[in-house]
Amino acid sequence: MIGAKAPDFTADACMPDNTFKSISLSDFKGKPVVLYFYPADFTFVCSSEVPGYSKLNAEFEKAGAQLIGISKDTVHVHKAWKNASSELGGLSGFDINHPIIGDHEGKVSEAYDVIMNGDLDRLPCRAVFLIDKDGIVMGEHRNAAPLGRNTSEALRMLQALQEHEQTGKVIPADWTPGGDTMDATTESVDEYLKKLRAK
Repeated sequence: MIGAKAPDFTADACMPDNTFKSISLSDFKGKPVVLYFYPADFTFVCSSEVPGYSKLNAEFEKAGAQLIGISKDTVHVHKAWKNASSELGGLSGFDINHPIIGDHEGKVSEAYDVIMNGDLDRLPCRAVFLIDKDGIVMGEHRNAAPLGRNTSEALRMLQALQEHEQTGKVIPADWTPGGDTMDATTESVDEYLKKLRAK
């Protein structure tokens, strides 16, 4: 899907204030979108990831990006999960500050080809898509259900994309804001690698 137009969708979402609203990917045209899928509410690893993304949302917003979560639960289950205590497997006490889409028919999950295969449950994997301001998929990452993500990697990739867009530079492995970048030339690679060896 890299380099392709991200599939548009319209779906109901549980909003930060627990109201329900129909949203479309096209609503956010002109700004980058970080779209992450997870298997299900009231489960285990998911209960660590959704608060993790929420904790980073101020940084996503600062970068002008929209964060959206999505699973195959209904919006009503999303609301219940957000308001249930941790003793019941819920997220009460966490500020879930971005829309969570209820993809209960699986149409968005199928459009993004994130349904797990084989012996795994037929639920979305832990996929995250970085979509640029023109709606092009510029990054994606997928994990099976038992394997939690590094939520900060989505923010790093957004920052890397914006560095590339603003400077035209290419972004090396493990880059963080303020780090060295490269021109797409052999000479620039040589200079970068000499610095890397000297560290």
